[in-house]
Amino acid sequence: MKLITFKQQNGEKKAGWLSQSGMAVDMHQVSNGALPDNMLALLDNYEHYQHYLKTFFQGAGEGSGHYPLNEVQLLAPLPNPRSIRDFYAFEQHVKTARQNRGLSMVKEWYSMPVFYFTNSLAVHGPGDQIFRPKACRELDYELEIACVIGKKGRNVLAENAEEYIFGFTVMNDWSARDLQREEMQVGLGPAKGKDFATSFGPAIVTADELEPFRSGKGYNLMMKASVNGVTLSFGNVKDLYYSFGEMIERASAGTTLYPGEILGSGTVGTGCILELGTDIHRWLEPGDTVEIEIEGLGKLKNIIAEE
Repeated sequence: MKLITFKQQNGEKKAGWLSQSGMAVDMHQVSNGALPDNMLALLDNYEHYQHYLKTFFQGAGEGSGHYPLNEVQLLAPLPNPRSIRDFYAFEQHVKTARQNRGLSMVKEWYSMPVFYFTNSLAVHGPGDQIFRPKACRELDYELEIACVIGKKGRNVLAENAEEYIFGFTVMNDWSARDLQREEMQVGLGPAKGKDFATSFGPAIVTADELEPFRSGKGYNLMMKASVNGVTLSFGNVKDLYYSFGEMIERASAGTTLYPGEILGSGTVGTGCILELGTDIHRWLEPGDTVEIEIEGLGKLKNIIAEE
């Protein structure tokens, strides 16, 4: 199932799914109110709503509550996540990015999956403009996959973590590299280099849909990114050094995870300009179109604008 949040032409925001025929379905409308009108409410009470969701997904048909995609605007599938933790889970990216800065690998990276918190109030969706911060001249994209938590848990073990994953989505962790570089000299961050925008979408694909693609610690799903139609980044979710189960174990250690929290994977190998180098492509500028795509999850497109 591919779950979405969308805005109608009258400005009303709806939540639901993509139908087999490619229509946006309002789950609250087609269920006559049995399902909620927003994604966070669905996640908060998923055990209660799960039966209704499957029933109406299988039997909704066409008609009332179905909208052609060209008549709605897709938003971030979860526009209001409770938090966003972004991990650093692809070894190739970590190695190359550090080498480009003249640094060797930190041995502690191999002992635990690390993460930082980013701004859960600066979430963007498909087609949104991303405003380059005024002080930034080294804007970068980051090609990532993210999981959405669907069940409350604390001190969750990696081997039990699958039941806490509601689904997966495409994530672009926009980065102001010059701001990031300055602030991290102090030994804290990233913060200001990351807090202006994170994009998600076009949908949350439920975890069961990815099971046939399971490989290694991830899934055999191709990842790619392009700028102005030129493909720059290639990767695969199966190359994760740390599984999402291991990330959940780390994130929930000594604290409680709640439905509606998001965990990002970190950048896949070759998945940003910092790693590729500016001899391959310059930093992003206003007017650039950035598209990132993960097989089975969809394509996320944004346009850079001047603030």
